[in-house]
Amino acid sequence: MYYSADEKREFEKALASGKETIELLVPLDVYLAAGVHIGTHICSKHMEGFVYKLRPDGLYILNVRLIDERIRIAAKFLSRFETGSILAVSARQYGFEPVSKFAQLTGNKCLKGRFTPGTLTNPRLSSFIEADVVVVTDPRADIQALNEASKIGIPVIAISSTDNKLSGVDLVIPGNNKGRKSLAVVYWLLTRQLLREKGVLPPNGELQVSYEDFETKVGQ
Repeated sequence: MYYSADEKREFEKALASGKETIELLVPLDVYLAAGVHIGTHICSKHMEGFVYKLRPDGLYILNVRLIDERIRIAAKFLSRFETGSILAVSARQYGFEPVSKFAQLTGNKCLKGRFTPGTLTNPRLSSFIEADVVVVTDPRADIQALNEASKIGIPVIAISSTDNKLSGVDLVIPGNNKGRKSLAVVYWLLTRQLLREKGVLPPNGELQVSYEDFETKVGQ
């Protein structure tokens, strides 16, 4: 269990504070059950603004409101690019199925596993990929992709946990980038929102697949 009943009530109270209640992209339970809000025992200076609190067990907890907000912003940003020009990258195994499903359903590209040096910068390589924007699953694990994109001026969107540094990252989606269920939910939402922004889905349209379908199967 990634959260307690008390923690859920605390989040609900925070979301209801202010001038108006914030309606999330999915019910709060979905974010919490997938552990999207769970950070690490380390918090970098770059990620301090996305932290909601430090839990008694030493884990930094991310702000669900900001996770939701940044997924919306990222989708709107990605919608400006031509279909087929977005590259989603994951060196982490738990990101393999999420980036594959994202690419498949949005008509874009993905690269799973080792990122061959020169993939974005050396047209002579057989592995060369042209992209106008790159989505990385973890700025640390996907550092080669991040560095190459930054070097040639390709904007980078990064799913970043509390321990990540953000050098070279243009747009941050705070979130648990190590969890299987968490990555499935984030990429599922990013896919849905991008298709809504593109007009492929109506404003409140749903995907034909669930976030469970984005999960990398254990042993895969």
